[in-house]
Amino acid sequence: MTELEKYIQTYFEVNKQEAIAISTFFKPITLDKGKFFLKAGSYSDQLGFVKTGLMREFLFVDYKEVTKSILTTCNFVVDMASFVFNQPARWNIQALTDCELYVINSTDNVKIGQIIPRWQELERVCVAKFFTEMENRIVQLLSLSAKERYEQFFNSNKGLFQQVPLQYLASMLGMTPETFSRIRKRQYDKIS
Repeated sequence: MTELEKYIQTYFEVNKQEAIAISTFFKPITLDKGKFFLKAGSYSDQLGFVKTGLMREFLFVDYKEVTKSILTTCNFVVDMASFVFNQPARWNIQALTDCELYVINSTDNVKIGQIIPRWQELERVCVAKFFTEMENRIVQLLSLSAKERYEQFFNSNKGLFQQVPLQYLASMLGMTPETFSRIRKRQYDKIS
């Protein structure tokens, strides 16, 4: 089984044959470092799955970039409002490294329901999982100190600190680069 098939089987709780059938609707693409999967303001009928590489979701607020997330291997990448409701995308989605993706368009996504009758139910569960993850992130931003957010993120994502510009991580954690740098230095000083 491919990474995509394994992820589909686990995430959507489908059997092996269903996972393979679903994966046939996804097409492989490559995206060079710096290239955009999606630009804010455009319309997108694509949902991607990151096979390899790193991607960043961000937007501009008052002429500065605000990073929503860094997407790593085995993550879905999509501007949900654009994909589902055909609205202009809010998010820019850009490759931070050379990336390989599996991509499905909205038409093929609908076709999955013709071969997997419970697909709509599985999609609802998927959306609920995304929503829960977003709620957890909001709770962290509202209830944890900058130091606690940094520690929690660092303990779960140490590798990203060597691969991603630190200002992107600072933005994603809701802090200025200066605050991020101070906390990082204190943590480093504790270790050494």
